[in-house]
Amino acid sequence: MTMPEWPSHGGQAEALLERFALPGDHVVDDVSANLNPLGPPEWVSGWLADRLGGLGRYPEPSYATARHAIAAHHQLHPDQVLLTNGGAEAIFLAAALHAGKRAAVLAPSFGEYARACAAHRLQVTKIPLSAPSFALDQATLLEHAADAEVVFLCRPNNPTGTLIDCCVIDALLAATLARGTQVVVDEAFIDMALGAEALMPLLARYPNLILLRSMTKFYTLPGLRLGYVLASSAVIEALARHQPPWSVNHLAAELVEPLLDDHAFADRTHAWLATEQPRMYQALSALGLDVVPSTTCFFLARPGEAQRRGVDSARLFERLLRGGILARHTHGFAGLEGNWLRLALRDESGNTRLLEGLHDCLR
Repeated sequence: MTMPEWPSHGGQAEALLERFALPGDHVVDDVSANLNPLGPPEWVSGWLADRLGGLGRYPEPSYATARHAIAAHHQLHPDQVLLTNGGAEAIFLAAALHAGKRAAVLAPSFGEYARACAAHRLQVTKIPLSAPSFALDQATLLEHAADAEVVFLCRPNNPTGTLIDCCVIDALLAATLARGTQVVVDEAFIDMALGAEALMPLLARYPNLILLRSMTKFYTLPGLRLGYVLASSAVIEALARHQPPWSVNHLAAELVEPLLDDHAFADRTHAWLATEQPRMYQALSALGLDVVPSTTCFFLARPGEAQRRGVDSARLFERLLRGGILARHTHGFAGLEGNWLRLALRDESGNTRLLEGLHDCLR
């Protein structure tokens, strides 16, 4: 019997239960998907139900209301905004601009950059991030960028949670501006990053900068698919030529403005993160795990001292799953090959259950 493949994303409990011959009704706490545990906002379900009548008409093709709301939120011009079907579509659109050319991507990092490049026949060079800190070396970044038409960066990086300094992005943009190399920075988790300096001001100085944003992580709406691109008006126009018509459904598009207006939800999220993120870093480290210093809502970790007792990441993953906790494996991340686990933050009670489960499984 062939073993089922490791799923390529988090939140795929069914495939992993099958892989480990566990029943389909085996209950798990899912810490494999990096989603805000406070969301979606309570009002969203009722809001969506009230607008189901709109399913009988096409969305407004320019998404003007959503684009104006995003532009106002970031103090940009609406022509600098492109609404997308989640962050994934934005990644594939950015790759489409450079079909058949050369790209540089971080390793390890989100696998959709390499997948998008493969779909559009880009030759990919990997910029290595070395354990245990997975810090990005600026000289190495500039060296690899010199041979690429497009560079994909993730900030904070998934799965490491590390944050590239704004000054490093600035230096990269300055070094590549004359060559026309585009720098694509995926900021899907930037709204849940501690101490992150904004890259938005760099858009005024560097037409080769493209920022990708996801609203599905912060507002816990992965099934709705909602993201956007921020760039120069010329780049937005070029990206739009590769985008299928009506790629964003009307419910997602009309939800943008009220989501951005919900400042109370954003405040609650930031208060939760400021408390739970440092608490969990200390607690995970106290369990004897090697934990990469993260700036965001997830941690990359592996057994430290427990490995001497035969508890490696593979065994820890299986023990957790059988005990009712679904972690994120790292078999699909270049440079990790399953030797680490990614753990997403939940609310306080969920995080406490995770710590208790880890304590039991590491013994």
